[in-house]
Formats: sequence, structure tokens, C-alpha cells
Amino acid sequence: MTHRLPLPRDMFDELCPSSLLPFRFGDKWAALVMRCLEDGPRRFSELRVPLHRVTPKVLTQSLRGLERDGFVSRTVHEGPRPAVEYALTPLGRSMLEPLYAACAWAAEHWDELLDARERHPAP
Repeated sequence: MTHRLPLPRDMFDELCPSSLLPFRFGDKWAALVMRCLEDGPRRFSELRVPLHRVTPKVLTQSLRGLERDGFVSRTVHEGPRPAVEYALTPLGRSMLEPLYAACAWAAEHWDELLDARERHPAP
């Protein structure tokens, strides 16, 4: 396993534009998981730091979905202290550019999206 800088706890602001996207990349948390993996493999405990608002059960479900869809690989490292790492596959990496574009679009249309949500609150 390679040593990487830790993921910052505040990596995703509660007012992150991704929450306003009218379309999803996988489930609700998939895009954020993919962003966490863009710099290389991470352990579950590392992902929990910036994704602290996600329950462990839901994060596990999101990772399984991303793995099932071919975006994320899961590697088990055997040894005295077994470890599991998650990483983007080439297919997952190919989704980063559209993901960046969607986030930029949401940031650009932030006010319009908020206004629409205020006019039409969720049931």
C-alpha cells in the first residue's frame, strides 16, 4: 500500500453544488466517493473522513454499487493486519471528466437551482 496524504474532513462542504445536481452519477454518494478515489486507492476508514455524513452501511452499499458497475475495484491485502482498498478502475477514471463538468455546471447555476428548489419543495 502506498502512503497518501489524508483526505480532509471538510473536503465536501455541506453546501456542495453536487447536492443540487438534477442528475446522479450512480447513487446519491457515488460521485463523492469517486472524487475521494481520484488520487489513488483508499481504505474504507479513509473514505469515512470526508464522507462523515454517510453512514457506514450506506457507504458500503455505494462502494458495492460502484464495484458492480465497474467503476471501482476492491483489493484485499493479506497479512498480519488484512486491509481492503478501493480504487477507481479505468472506467471509473473515465467518469471523472464528466463529473467535473457536472460540478462546474451546478456551481455556475447554483442560484437558479436553489430558486427552483425553493419554489417546488420536495414532498
